[in-house]
Amino acid sequence: QVQLVESGGDSVQTGGSLRLSCAASTYSHCMGWFRQAPGKERVRVGTITATKITYYADSVKGRFTVSRDNAKNTMYLQMNSLKPEDTAMYYCAADFICPMGWPAYWGQGTQVTVSS
Repeated sequence: QVQLVESGGDSVQTGGSLRLSCAASTYSHCMGWFRQAPGKERVRVGTITATKITYYADSVKGRFTVSRDNAKNTMYLQMNSLKPEDTAMYYCAADFICPMGWPAYWGQGTQVTVSS
C-alpha cells in the first residue's frame, strides 16, 4: 500500500505559476500527475520514474515540469504559464510498475483554478 497526499493547489490568474507536491508513504518506482476537469475524464499530465525519466502530455509540454526527491519520497509538479483550461482537480498517482499504466495508488486530489 502507498498513501499519497497532495498539496499546493490554489486559485491563480492566467499566466501564473503553482507548485504542487505529493508526499508518498513509501517508495514507488513510478509516480505521476493526473487531472480531471468537471464533466471530463481523468487524464495523464506527466509521469516520472525513479531514474527521473519523464513523460508529458502534449497540452502541458514546455509549461509543466515533474520532478521527484527519492530521499523524501516526494514528487512535484511545477506549473508555469497557467491557462484557464488547466483548471482541474490534480491527482498524484503511484505504481511499482513502469511504464505506468492506470496507477494502482491515488491521492485525494488538490484543486487548481486558473481565472482569466
